[in-house]
Amino acid sequence: MRLHQILRNAANFRTVFDFGDREVAHWFPGHMAKGLKQMKASVKNVDCILEIHDARISFKGRLHFLIWRRNPLFKDSLDVRPHLLVLNKMDLADLSAKHMILKQLERHGVKNILFTDCLRQRDDNVKKLVPMVTELIESQPRFHREENTNFCLMVIGVPNVGKSSLINALRRTNLKKGRGSKVGGEPGITKAVLTRIQVCERPIIHLLDTPGVLPPKIQSLETGMKLALCGTILDHLVGEDIMADYLLFSLNRLEKYSYVERYDLGEPSDDIQQVLKRIAVKLGKTQRVKAITGVGNITLTVPNYTAAAYDFIRSFRKGELGRVMLD
Repeated sequence: MRLHQILRNAANFRTVFDFGDREVAHWFPGHMAKGLKQMKASVKNVDCILEIHDARISFKGRLHFLIWRRNPLFKDSLDVRPHLLVLNKMDLADLSAKHMILKQLERHGVKNILFTDCLRQRDDNVKKLVPMVTELIESQPRFHREENTNFCLMVIGVPNVGKSSLINALRRTNLKKGRGSKVGGEPGITKAVLTRIQVCERPIIHLLDTPGVLPPKIQSLETGMKLALCGTILDHLVGEDIMADYLLFSLNRLEKYSYVERYDLGEPSDDIQQVLKRIAVKLGKTQRVKAITGVGNITLTVPNYTAAAYDFIRSFRKGELGRVMLD
């Protein structure tokens, strides 16, 4: 099919996603509530706040989840302490509008920002973190901690954005040591509250690792879906089927058609069932089901749409569908 015909077909794709009568998935387990209370109680011993976000989440979604500004439990305590916003997973994000992102955040009072890729063995931006934090701390009053020459930082953020990966990257860069915090590919890996981990020797810096926390109520269905695609909310609470459909909708809207080549589709598609069927056939993801007929039971081999949806979502999370900013 010629390019102009493909683009003409794509022009007829959905411009609005239909969520039906679904509600926002609520995931606020006990360790989050406990974590919030203990984090608030420990802020008085902290010199600086490191807030980690997924760089793929759009500006609006990111602003909504700025914990130091939006969470009433923290606002009064955190406003008087230096704050550094770390936008992690930059290797997976489309940063063509990076300058505009920085300008937008600055207009909302967020001035100290660092982009990182904490899974790289050597990330030059991770090396900048200690000097940035040291300058921030030393340029402001430390209140009752002035006599303490050691620095204490608190790492906060929503689940699965790379808080533990950042801690391990800092230890690897500054101490030449291995993991100090457990890393996983799904939300909720860090449940221990306020684990104290050293990440630097000169100056001596300790980080307080915290469990990822979400607001008890996510206001927007669309924001919730973006967070789910980035692995912040457990898949089964949202549903792999609608997540895959929303991912297809987002990729088409952003004109990111790398999924076509990856799954040998021939052309972009707005039909998630067609896409998942093709993925299942290509990857051999099938399942055997029994069908009752008038002449007896027969066994059929059919595409496993759930497995295909999971592969589609996983490919996005690993960056195999290209760099994307979920707008």
